[in-house]
Amino acid sequence: MNEELKREDPEIYDAIYNETKRQAYNLELIASENFVSEAVLQAAGSVMTNKYAEGYPAKRYYGGCEFVDVAEDLARDRAKQLFGCDHVNVQPHSGSQANMAAYFTLVEPGDTIMGLDLSHGGHLSHGHPLSFSGKYFNIVHYGVSRETEVIDYDQLLKEAFEAKPKLIIAGASAYPRTLDFKKFREICDEVNAYLVVDIAHIAGLVATELHPSPIPYADIVTTTTHKTLRGPRGGMVMCKEEYAEKLDKIVFPGVQGGPLMHVIAAKAVAFKEALKPEFKEYQKKILENAQALAKALEEKGFRLVAGGTDTHLMLCDLDSKNIKGLNGKRAENALEKSGITVNKNTIPFDERSPFIASGIRLGTPAVTTRRMGTNEMKIIADFINRVLEDRKNEENRAQVKKEVKEFCKKFPLYKNHL
Repeated sequence: MNEELKREDPEIYDAIYNETKRQAYNLELIASENFVSEAVLQAAGSVMTNKYAEGYPAKRYYGGCEFVDVAEDLARDRAKQLFGCDHVNVQPHSGSQANMAAYFTLVEPGDTIMGLDLSHGGHLSHGHPLSFSGKYFNIVHYGVSRETEVIDYDQLLKEAFEAKPKLIIAGASAYPRTLDFKKFREICDEVNAYLVVDIAHIAGLVATELHPSPIPYADIVTTTTHKTLRGPRGGMVMCKEEYAEKLDKIVFPGVQGGPLMHVIAAKAVAFKEALKPEFKEYQKKILENAQALAKALEEKGFRLVAGGTDTHLMLCDLDSKNIKGLNGKRAENALEKSGITVNKNTIPFDERSPFIASGIRLGTPAVTTRRMGTNEMKIIADFINRVLEDRKNEENRAQVKKEVKEFCKKFPLYKNHL
């Protein structure tokens, strides 16, 4: 690591160094996290962080933008090639700001928006009352079927007729099954609503045609650039040409000021990586690993929400293990002390609060980046089961943590940084 940083700010140096060790020696199973390449890291840490570039390529409010223009044009062109969209804006700082831009492009404050309930797998920016989405818009939530734990599109249509939304948002942060964007489009056409699709979690799968694309059906598509896409932390919006000019004005100056040009440069690098044939092979392995991990967990007695997964993530119903006192919060804490990072998560019709939750969410993008395969997923499932079945046993947790560290050493990550 940088010796200049060590001299100048040893506290931050130590924090970064310790985080590097945590990532290297722990199992990262949070479904929304991944590990970027060295090339993406270098671009994100480049001198482009110094440049103010309000506006868009060739239309900036500052001088000296000729080289950051190159970076942003490359990011936009590569994103359009990757997803097959008409127009793209790569400036949003996050997925939530991408969603904000999408909403304000199509509807007005106070209009009705339908989004997936947070407790059924939706995202905060799809209408949570503490989010901008819940504060600026009239939110009506749809959910999953109690019997199948997947979206019932016939029921969604009935609810849409009653609510008369101006916009329906499809997409989720904890929904393990394939989304039918064609059906969402048909429902929107029936009730004369716009369709926004948030593919933040499945963007890598969509880009490689391993999940159906919403591009032919949606008015606007939003995404993050991390998660399965394996780029830097940030957002992006894609739209049909008819919305391009308004969308760009909403992003800047509507909801943001100067873009983060170092992050946009890193996005361009990630998009180039995603256009390579080996990226599709990587996405296939994510899915193979998700299937293998799901099967191994089921064999250990865990019930999976919706009966399994079609994507990179799964939700485990912890009550199915019948372990006294076990809930999502306690499971997350016990696993973290054992070198395994997950997040507590509500399951559909959960009677516990989101701060406690009855489930945990698991994903395979990060472990797949480390070149772990289906055999390793069985080992990971065994680690999880050993911890949770005896979660109060400190010696057991310590032993698993030791084994996890040795396990992770076989799949080195950023080895030149330690």
